[in-house]
Amino acid sequence: MATGKDPDPPESLALIIDSNATSRSILVGQLREYGVTKIVQCSRVRDARSRLEHTVFDYVLCEQFFAETGQSGQTLLDDLRRAQMLPFSTVFFMVTAEASYAAVAEAAESALDGYLLKPFTPSALFERLSLARLRKIHLKPIFDAIEQEDFEQASQLCVERFEARKPYWLYAARIGTELLLRLGRHDEARTLFEAVIAARALPWAKLGVARAQIESGQATRAITTLQGLIGEDASFADAYDVLGRAQVELGNFADAIETYRTASALTPDSVVRLQKLGMMSFYMGDRKTASSVLARAALLGVDSKLFDFQALVLLAFSYFADNDRKGIERCVADFGRILERHAESQRVQRLADIARTLQLIQQRQFSAAVAAVRNMAREIDEAGFDFEAASNLASLLSVLGATSIDLSDGDNWIRALGMRYANTRGLTELMANACNMHPPYADIVRGCLPEINSTAEKAMAQSLAGDAEGAVRALLHQAGTTLNAKLADMAQQVLQRHRERIPDAQALQESVEAVRARCGNAPTRAVLGQDGDRRPGGVVIRTRAPAVAAAAAAAAATTAALNTLAASKKLTADDILDMPDEPSIDEILGVPAPEVPDPAEKLRLRPL
Repeated sequence: MATGKDPDPPESLALIIDSNATSRSILVGQLREYGVTKIVQCSRVRDARSRLEHTVFDYVLCEQFFAETGQSGQTLLDDLRRAQMLPFSTVFFMVTAEASYAAVAEAAESALDGYLLKPFTPSALFERLSLARLRKIHLKPIFDAIEQEDFEQASQLCVERFEARKPYWLYAARIGTELLLRLGRHDEARTLFEAVIAARALPWAKLGVARAQIESGQATRAITTLQGLIGEDASFADAYDVLGRAQVELGNFADAIETYRTASALTPDSVVRLQKLGMMSFYMGDRKTASSVLARAALLGVDSKLFDFQALVLLAFSYFADNDRKGIERCVADFGRILERHAESQRVQRLADIARTLQLIQQRQFSAAVAAVRNMAREIDEAGFDFEAASNLASLLSVLGATSIDLSDGDNWIRALGMRYANTRGLTELMANACNMHPPYADIVRGCLPEINSTAEKAMAQSLAGDAEGAVRALLHQAGTTLNAKLADMAQQVLQRHRERIPDAQALQESVEAVRARCGNAPTRAVLGQDGDRRPGGVVIRTRAPAVAAAAAAAAATTAALNTLAASKKLTADDILDMPDEPSIDEILGVPAPEVPDPAEKLRLRPL
């Protein structure tokens, strides 16, 4: 905080989101009195989303419920947080007529700074905004370290603040867990989550345990954790997001679609959740739901950064199944506009080509459509031909297979796609379901997983019998033939374990690296769309670029502190305690009642 001798107040920028013109006018006057120099007003959620995606605001005051459209300010906040578009420095307040404990808890879990309950006086507004700025100032060293990609320093500061119970210690712990999950230190992250639970059993910490379980390959245990959490609070939307992710990973698609249906019902204007429900409906063969839900997602956010263009491709497939010529034309036109903004994106070009080829088939321009498909199939062996591209091509091939078109190479292409990406049950079922318009293709895909597993089992038996080098060579041969990353990774693991007993270990290592480069970045688990950076229930760690060296250093530096913490708490993954009595918003955010700055001093709070 400044000394109070600044002759001129610092410039600040605020956004008011409210459909009521009178309410906006009152808030504008109060913010100007508070000292905010620039104020932007929005009456619609869609306009606000666009503003927040492209501008960093110091303050955001958002109405919780928009009666005219039925949309929710909370859903807007949730989507922005999940898409990593809300900086730490922004003070975000929800303006509402009432706030239950569940809503206040959700505020803490959504990186929200608090609620302003109508009616409120200017002095009440000044007090709440000043307290929110105070929180930002307390945590500024942590935020600065993250911005500088000094993850070692940031993680140490988080653990120190948590252990010393300094102001906002729970929020600091939450940031620390996100750093650890980002670094792949799942056990340490779970330890810190559990320490938070022991200190104060907040829902986001319990959700964090489930996220850490998923990241460490324990999806089944995560489902058990999440079901218990949902049993305590059936309206906890983020819990359904994580539960759906675990169910998709395990291939439990019937359960996943019901989970996403529930999450979408809780937040009907969430672009992200609508996309998940629409995608899952498509893969489950529910074209009617897929069409309506994906169309709504596109209507709400096709020009938003929250929108995943894969949803537009699946919408085009749904329109094709319904013989909706105008619907396909809209999808192709949307991709035309999208390509203007993403002309250099190979992914967007691939997605646009899929939609355009569907239009050719619908128009019965079969020779042009087959030529387009053959051109796509030439990329099957490329390192950059990822799982999403493979699934979309499989869907397109199934459309052709269901017609009278004789595509002689279709079976071979489907088998090549299956052998490359049939690594887990979830991935296999997702690709097989992408072929549900032509069941014989789905059967081919499902038949690939037993072949891959059989190859892996034979290699493991060969290694256990003492022929580790032979096992590595066998795995490399099959990986090179199929481009299956699972087999290439197994070859690496066997080589690492038995390196001392393999004479040509270095030459084999070079071969493994060459094959892995050809395989590309295959997913290790089934996912819907490209949402790897979105973390339901997490606090966003915004950085300018990845920093591998800093990440490794941070993990090493934090491990010792967390081990000490775990030992002192004597915690296990099962030590999840019941919720305590309902805390206030300040208690939820982990801050003791600080001295409130006098409203007269409000202009002395410098921007971070």
